[in-house]
This record gives sequence, C-alpha cells and structure tokens, in this order.
Amino acid sequence: MTRIYKLLPRSEWTAAQGAGQFAGSGIDLADGYIHLSTGLQAAETARRYFKHIPDLVMLEVETEVLSQAVRWEPSRGGDLFPHLYEPLPVSEVVAVREAPLGPDGVPVLGDLA
Repeated sequence: MTRIYKLLPRSEWTAAQGAGQFAGSGIDLADGYIHLSTGLQAAETARRYFKHIPDLVMLEVETEVLSQAVRWEPSRGGDLFPHLYEPLPVSEVVAVREAPLGPDGVPVLGDLA
C-alpha cells in the first residue's frame, strides 16, 4: 500500500472532523481538487507553502482506498503528484501526525513512507 499526505492547519482538520470530510484548503477549492504529496514530495511542499505557519498536522491516506478519485498529474518540475477530485472522508485518514515548525520555520514531518 502507498501512503499519500496532506499538510494543513489543525483548525481545518478539526472542522473536517466535525463535517465528516475534508473538502480542501483555499488553494484546493480554487483548483478543484485536493493537493496531496507522496512521502518524497512532502518535505518540499512543506518548505515552499507552509514555512512559518504554526499548528499544522499531516494527514496520511492509503492510495488504494481513494484510487478511483486520485489522479496522478504533472506539477512541480514535471513530477507526478496525487490530486484528489472529491472530498476526503475523515474515516479514510489512517493517521494524523503533528508537524511542528523546525528552527528554520519549516514544518518537521519525520519519516514518511
């Protein structure tokens, strides 16, 4: 099984838990899909888009569960990124990790699959 990840503010995750699904952050809603990353892509995503943003969490999801709604599309540098074209059910999130800011202001993600 392959894990994919979504970094987001804890407040958005809390709201998603109340709603039973995560519909996306601002950029996701604007683009029409939820931006996700592989384990290899997540650190650069954190550095580029989440630097100095406090109180973040990292959601982990199995690609096999969402396979019909996930499209692998070229993005940064032509690399294929997973994009989810429907809301993410809270029940499909297999883990939620803390993502504290490191000394450089970049979220620390730890080891990702």
